[in-house]
Amino acid sequence: MNVAKTDHARVATLFDAAREGDRAALDELVSLLTPLLWQVARDQGLDAEHAADVVQTTWLRLLGSFAEIRSPVALTGWLITVTKREAWRTGEKRQIERPLPELPERLSEASPAPEEGVLREDQRVRLWRAVDNLPERCRSLLRIVAFVHRPDYAEVGARLGMPRGSIGPTRGRCLARLREQLLANGEGDWL
Repeated sequence: MNVAKTDHARVATLFDAAREGDRAALDELVSLLTPLLWQVARDQGLDAEHAADVVQTTWLRLLGSFAEIRSPVALTGWLITVTKREAWRTGEKRQIERPLPELPERLSEASPAPEEGVLREDQRVRLWRAVDNLPERCRSLLRIVAFVHRPDYAEVGARLGMPRGSIGPTRGRCLARLREQLLANGEGDWL
């Protein structure tokens, strides 16, 4: 099944019935769209086991979002988007969890000079001190941006109580404030 062949009106009807508590409609909806979602997950490079987990997570997300779906006709697109995002997260976790290659017994490159390590640590300390001086909203947003690869703006917005469309401009203003603080500090070099 592909998106073009999906009967969106039928999906919308089943979704409306499922939202009203019709278990059979929900089962039919799952049977109808699971092959498509599984293919979407597999297209993101996941193996069968991880793709199955992603599809299950997608359906659980739908169950938790019944009230938030405003356009049942667009449900298939919403499910595909959620599946892709979950597949990317799963793929990223797999990359992180992949074991490191064995190191040679002796490293061929010299380790960085001790003064370079001290300078990096000094910059790290000053950076986080400047971050701590930002308003709470900026601190929270910048921590997410710093530690989450390709964050989902819908989730960030929900978590921080911000409209999705304001996340990018707010992030820009927060980074500008951080830059001003670091440059005003006058200690050390940031280039």
